[in-house]
Amino acid sequence: MSTTEVTSENTAQDSSLGIVDMKLEVVTLPVSDVDRAKSFYQGLGWRLDADFTFGDDVRAVQLTPPHSNTSISFGKGLTTAEPGSVQRLELVVSDVEAARDDLISRGVEVSEPFHRDGGKLVPGLDPERRSYLSYASFSDPDGNSWLLQEVTTRLPGRLWED
Repeated sequence: MSTTEVTSENTAQDSSLGIVDMKLEVVTLPVSDVDRAKSFYQGLGWRLDADFTFGDDVRAVQLTPPHSNTSISFGKGLTTAEPGSVQRLELVVSDVEAARDDLISRGVEVSEPFHRDGGKLVPGLDPERRSYLSYASFSDPDGNSWLLQEVTTRLPGRLWED
């Protein structure tokens, strides 16, 4: 069996980093049917933050995954991207099996767990359940894809100092 070392380049605070907080707040997904997407994401147990319309040309729906600081938005008149073209949005979970079971219980088709072994993705959970190496995936009705990634311990340098 091979081992995989996950490293963090430049773990020390870089003095060239910006001093103004910039937090990723919202990611916009291209969807073909706003109400179908809204129903899907609410069915995942995500919080509905907004559903508003500006005239006949713009509708924005925003939802947030449980305990996330970043939301998704979709709607009409928000993006020119093709529905289903967003790939590999990552949701960090503490237990990929529990997250997968929860999604399946909500009617979502979720892949079997898989893990990274060297440069390859192989079936099953990481045998040692190391952080960052076990996954499962699913897609929304338009084909925008999501990756569940199990993280139990963050690598040094992966958290911002307060």
